[in-house]
Amino acid sequence: MTETTVAARRSITVQAPPDRAFHTFTAGFSSWWPIESHHIGATMATEVIMETQAGGRWFERDADGNECDWGYVTAIEPPHRVLLAWHLTPEWTFDPDPAKATEVEVTFTATENGGTLVELEHRGFEKHGETGAKMREAVAAPGGWNDLLEMYAKALYLERGRGHLVA
Repeated sequence: MTETTVAARRSITVQAPPDRAFHTFTAGFSSWWPIESHHIGATMATEVIMETQAGGRWFERDADGNECDWGYVTAIEPPHRVLLAWHLTPEWTFDPDPAKATEVEVTFTATENGGTLVELEHRGFEKHGETGAKMREAVAAPGGWNDLLEMYAKALYLERGRGHLVA
């Protein structure tokens, strides 16, 4: 097995029921995604949107209304699972070719204490050949999925009334 065939896997347990955890990850994506540092458009994004139906778009929008696609929702099973087609290349540009899209699958499983185990798997890097390994390294490195899930967990914590979210 080559490095590019290895999926990037991350998980976190959050203190929120699956329906809330799912909603914040999907419909509330902009509440936790660090758009200042994680956007691909020519100008700073002001929001990131995940349309919560199969076939829905996953994209960013800037203050002028310009949109930059990231991918699509390929499957959605609230509050248990969302599967995303990530159409970003190893150079962090959008490629509309579905054959080159990697997949991001996120599952939400209730825990005994009323929380949710959130498991994320980003796979399919081999579609990009040798540069796929670099992409996998980037999403698994600091600033990648692990840090992003921590930001997501913090947003859930703040939503529960123990703090406030800054828009």
